[in-house]
Amino acid sequence: MFADERFQRIVDIVVNSFLPMVKAGILFTVPLTLISFFLGLILALLTALARISGVKPLDAVARFYVWVIRGTPLLVQLFIIFYGLPSVGVTIDPLTSAIIGFTISVGAYNSEVIRAAILSIPKGQWEAGYSVGMSYAQALKRIILPQAARVSVPPLSNSFISLVKDTSLAATITVTEMFRVAQQITSTTYEPLVLYCVAALIYLMFSTVLSEAQGRMEKRFDRYVTS
Repeated sequence: MFADERFQRIVDIVVNSFLPMVKAGILFTVPLTLISFFLGLILALLTALARISGVKPLDAVARFYVWVIRGTPLLVQLFIIFYGLPSVGVTIDPLTSAIIGFTISVGAYNSEVIRAAILSIPKGQWEAGYSVGMSYAQALKRIILPQAARVSVPPLSNSFISLVKDTSLAATITVTEMFRVAQQITSTTYEPLVLYCVAALIYLMFSTVLSEAQGRMEKRFDRYVTS
């Protein structure tokens, strides 16, 4: 009898918590991921271009930024932004803090992906652009970056999927995303194993969908190149 009641309680908790966590994922986790990744890609591109520009001050600044961000934990970076900056008079709300933290992290890691993709394009492609009168910027925009984009799609897609899971760290700075909702429900039901497994399942669902989208995107790029 006790086992039946226990089982029914767990079923009720799973049923009652699933939709609130999915809702939090749709309203907070997904937008947080999309915004941070988009801004991070812009920052990554600028950083990569600074690295290959040949301008020593720009290269030095870009290298320092990548070194600092890649060498420190993302959780520590979030704590510095949300909990540390108020001590010097800079207060940022939780969601904005999370966006800033994830953006600078994505920018640092993906800048190396984009830089490597650009450098993988044969120098002859640059020379072909120059031979028809293109400037550096025009050759970069019309010839190099489109080819580099195809090369960088798989690692950038993996970075995007990783960011979906990393957004769970936003719960530590009180952003009400999916994992934060799981923590809140756990505090009233006292069933951490059940609820965290449900949260893991939802993250797995999101990641599976994104992985499928990644595969489709790679196939489209392959068709574009071979056509």
